Amino acid sequence: MTRHGPVGPHPRAAARPQDAPVGGQAVVEGVMMRGVRTWALAVRRPHPEQLVDGVLPAGEPALGDIAVAVHPFSSALTRHRLLRLPVLRGVVALGEALRIGFRALRMAADAQSADDAPEIGRGSWLLAGLGGLAIAVGLFFLAPVGLTSLLQDVLGEGLLFWLVEGVVRTAIFLAYLVLVTRMADMRRVFEYHGAEHQTIACYEAGLALTPENASRFSRLHPRCGTSFLLIAMIVAIFVFAPVGTPALPWLLASRVVGIPLVVGVAFELLKLAGRYRHVPLVAALTWPGLQLQRLTTRTPDRDQLQVAIAALATVLDREDPRAASARERVGAEVAA
Repeated sequence: MTRHGPVGPHPRAAARPQDAPVGGQAVVEGVMMRGVRTWALAVRRPHPEQLVDGVLPAGEPALGDIAVAVHPFSSALTRHRLLRLPVLRGVVALGEALRIGFRALRMAADAQSADDAPEIGRGSWLLAGLGGLAIAVGLFFLAPVGLTSLLQDVLGEGLLFWLVEGVVRTAIFLAYLVLVTRMADMRRVFEYHGAEHQTIACYEAGLALTPENASRFSRLHPRCGTSFLLIAMIVAIFVFAPVGTPALPWLLASRVVGIPLVVGVAFELLKLAGRYRHVPLVAALTWPGLQLQRLTTRTPDRDQLQVAIAALATVLDREDPRAASARERVGAEVAA
């Protein structure tokens, strides 16, 4: 990682935020920002005296300098026309976002330990990532239909069954978010999540990237991954409805096989929400997702905004996302 210098003003000014092909992710003591051809990770490193056994204690704020790493990125969506088809492009975009996100998480975790501390191997991170995906599939797709099947004699095989399954799925999702927000170690990650949103909104409004300007914007953003997940919970109701209620093994299999379709449709809806955020009807439909972000974001302090700005400014030093072609914008303009 290298240190990043002062951040200059953005040349474009706008009266209100306009959707831009930039996105990001909060990590431990840092933020990852992504454009269309570049992604950058900014992390505040701890002072050596903060380390306990070579590692920053969980939940303690890092007080050192900001370190920035920047990487080029070439999306498969820009190289293959078939992958840019509606719905399919969402599956590809999510896969690429997960790949970058896991790498950013690993780098951020390594940055919070002493330079001579052993790094967690890629294999361990891969296993952790696959384990997390398996838990998510089981918790949000298999468990709801399994629980609802216990009531099939009461619910029957029609509309009521898949409505109840959708309610159970959404309830599990909301309960999961509530439990996560109660974890003390996640508080600072949620603050960096808020810093990421405010910085992106500041850029979309065309203002200079400064902590003062960024702090003027809401920590809630219509293209947030939290909103995406809520949309996916609702989309799943309609995607799985035509399957009906076959035997339980087929029901479970259908939920796994149908995940790409759920992801792809949710992607398209989130994409539209970001583009038409100022249309009253769209604003009303996205309101629940925005309110849900009150659980997964917190108001950041100036130091955290500086980290998010350093990440986005590094991307902007290497590309102008607003000048990207429509082909390049696919995928990058979704996850904020």
